[in-house]
Amino acid sequence: MTIQQQTKVIDHTHFLIDGKLEAWKGAKAQVWSPITDDEGERVLLGSTPDLPSEEGMKALEAAKSAYDHGRGAWPTAPAADRIAAMEKFIELMVPKRDEVVNLLMWEICKKRSDAEKEFDRTVTYLQETIDEYKNLHREGSHIMSVDGTLAQIRRGPIGVVLCLGPFNYPLNETFCVLLPALLMGNTVVFKPAKYGVLLITPLLEAFAESFPPGVVNIIFGRGRTLASPIMQTGHIDVLALIGNSKSSNALISQHPKPNRVRQVLGLEAKNPAVIFPDADIDLAVKECVKGAWSFNGQRCTALKVIYVHKDVRDEFLSAFAAATDALKWGSPFENSDITPLPEVGKVGYMQDYVNEAVEAGARVVNERGGQVDGNCFFPAILHPVSRDTTIFKEEQFGPVCPVLDFEDFEEVLTDIAESDYGQQVSIFTRDAQIAGQCIDHMVNQVCRVNINASCQRGPDTLPFTGRKDSAVATLSVKAALRSFSIRTLVACSADQQGLVEEVIAGGHSSFSSMNYLL
Repeated sequence: MTIQQQTKVIDHTHFLIDGKLEAWKGAKAQVWSPITDDEGERVLLGSTPDLPSEEGMKALEAAKSAYDHGRGAWPTAPAADRIAAMEKFIELMVPKRDEVVNLLMWEICKKRSDAEKEFDRTVTYLQETIDEYKNLHREGSHIMSVDGTLAQIRRGPIGVVLCLGPFNYPLNETFCVLLPALLMGNTVVFKPAKYGVLLITPLLEAFAESFPPGVVNIIFGRGRTLASPIMQTGHIDVLALIGNSKSSNALISQHPKPNRVRQVLGLEAKNPAVIFPDADIDLAVKECVKGAWSFNGQRCTALKVIYVHKDVRDEFLSAFAAATDALKWGSPFENSDITPLPEVGKVGYMQDYVNEAVEAGARVVNERGGQVDGNCFFPAILHPVSRDTTIFKEEQFGPVCPVLDFEDFEEVLTDIAESDYGQQVSIFTRDAQIAGQCIDHMVNQVCRVNINASCQRGPDTLPFTGRKDSAVATLSVKAALRSFSIRTLVACSADQQGLVEEVIAGGHSSFSSMNYLL
């Protein structure tokens, strides 16, 4: 893999605490691209502050002060003020599109079309979140009467949020939790992922200009150095993490009162595809190629194991291998299908999966499977795969896909039921009876059953969650706002109606009001 395009080195020195862009003169963490130069070395993209735990504590104190046990200006602000801040942020974010998209390609090697889609989808998500927040506010703009009790119910903020984003969707998945948390009145300490960190820097000024001091604080550095001490203080009310269950469990265990921490987690998955004898093989192949190999399989929603009925095994494998080998690999700037892997050592991990499976009796089905060029690893289809191998048991999060035969669907059901994960499944069949039976069996194992389609997150209005180790809480345009809030009500007996009317008519309360957002 040779360098396709030159980029300037970005020596980023600032971080955001208490509304101020602070300049850091201490240790830096270098940021390297997965793209290599003519000598085969990773391209240096720049550096970000490698902040010590003391700066993390300052960020936490700023967020605590801004929240002030729910008495701060932000958690008590009128809904219109929070909406105005969000709209200003979006307005300032949009002009940074080209810069962020370019960094998405350089830092994590997301091809241009996908990088552009990630940015545009994020902007749309934020706009739709504002619309949904207005709906939520309207729902609370009335008083109900139940058995002689008057009550007004709204959703209120929870407190201080620690937000840790992922590297594979460092903009979209991060902002899909960060911004709803802010809009609901919480304050946030946000640490970007190790990979995909520079692309956050063009947006720091937008955060500083849009939100009041301390409402959002952005720090750079190692998770163990920053996140762990912050959790140990016991002052985090919500952990929003997109990553893996080991990280979330480790962080939660460090909180002195873990039962008090609301968790909003998007974690690992092992989404299966199941191909029945009557399936449309062309369609199944098309969807499996997309599902298994989009962004090199580095998605929690990727298809990570495929079950194919023995009657159509050979036909499917032949077509799946040919379609996979037809993929283009190379630079993200050439809109390649397969691009370099961002994580250091990831190519070696993929090779280990393949080697272990082959030693256990599998073969690499596609001719190009497992080829390496720099940090590029060409997708490898493995068949038949033993259930004792690592590639069968854990989420590979990369371009290797195990394929297993089945005759009795009960074999597949048993595997899915015994799996540690339960996000989604893809079913390929043209038989309505089979589809119906699969739906009934699968809806109690996973949280989304896809019929003749690959697993996916969107549309963003649909709930996105998982069972077991795959998620905690639900994310969508609507659900995210609820995940970062709690139902709160004001109630009184009917004989206090006059006082309530006086409170509302006099505008004495932001919570108890009849203001209706348009």
